Amino acid sequence: MLDTQYHGSHDTTLGMELEVQLVDKHHHDLMPCAETVLQQLHAGPNASAFKLEVTQSMLELNSSIHASSNSLDQEMQQLARQLQHVAANAGARPCGGGTHPFQDWRQRRISNFPRYHRFASHYGYLARQFTVFGQHVHIGCPDGDSAIWLSHALSYYIPHLLALSASSPYVQGEDSGFASARSNAVNVFHTSGHLPQFVSNWQEFTDHTHELENAGIITSLKDLYWDIRPKPEYGTVEVRIFDTPLEISHSVALATLTQTLARYLLQQRPAQPPIAALYCVYAFNRFQAARFGLGARIHDVRSGHRTPLNHAILALLEQLQAHADSSHARDCLDALALRAYHVHGDYHLLREYARNNASPAQMVQEAADLWLP
Repeated sequence: MLDTQYHGSHDTTLGMELEVQLVDKHHHDLMPCAETVLQQLHAGPNASAFKLEVTQSMLELNSSIHASSNSLDQEMQQLARQLQHVAANAGARPCGGGTHPFQDWRQRRISNFPRYHRFASHYGYLARQFTVFGQHVHIGCPDGDSAIWLSHALSYYIPHLLALSASSPYVQGEDSGFASARSNAVNVFHTSGHLPQFVSNWQEFTDHTHELENAGIITSLKDLYWDIRPKPEYGTVEVRIFDTPLEISHSVALATLTQTLARYLLQQRPAQPPIAALYCVYAFNRFQAARFGLGARIHDVRSGHRTPLNHAILALLEQLQAHADSSHARDCLDALALRAYHVHGDYHLLREYARNNASPAQMVQEAADLWLP
């Protein structure tokens, strides 16, 4: 039976998970060396910070719990350097980006882990096509009811967060036309989407997930591929909408934005838009952000008008400056504002490489150079 007991944590503590590509340092295609790299990492320090992902060309970096973005930045840089050193011994390089630009999903191998074998057995070829790379940010919440409230409140900002992270324009060697093609790969699963709008407190969440379990739809809360989901064993709300950025510093900035936004929401409890209206336009706004990135126009349920997304992001970042808890956090918000102001995200940078006649392999090489300068 599902364990849905909520273990409360301190308000707005911060943690993150980062799914990273492992690419061959000569050919820059994905390299199925995750198990070899992980074995070496587990023999060294910070072993618990590194985990397998669904296919063997992916690894996940997991931070510890932080009160501030500055200490998160320091830890992620340290983990990244450690991974880079060990991967080099296997002939590989870690690389950011939500998709690998030219990998062939048919060549991917499922990682040797029971949950991933069950996943592949259930979803067939979709499991290997799920070789995409995302960032998850965890925000501490004191109780389950607060976690449900925050999950709904953050849903208004899904297009803002997705557009700022978008880094996956290329799929199978082709420009997809999307800023974030990775987000489309998540939508194929029947348990994707968002927290149902009728769930308004922790008891209703427990009842809903037990119904899913009784119907044989899920066996674990990990089977819920929602853009935002409560994580009761950690006492957090997990925001899962992000592409993996090209740079560690950008991933930390996105985590900082999420923490600062959650702090504002939990402390101020501002009036929320009608939940039915919010979820009526949720899929449209999410699509707009995935398709057009920072250049999207979304339907703002607060004003009732179509709004340039980068303008909405700039207004949000200006509002949140007063709620940033450190100079490091304010610097992170400023860096994101610069991207929004210039309407220039990671997806633009990858396309610029292509316009400058970089081959697909050279594009990956440039991206790997960015991940940890």
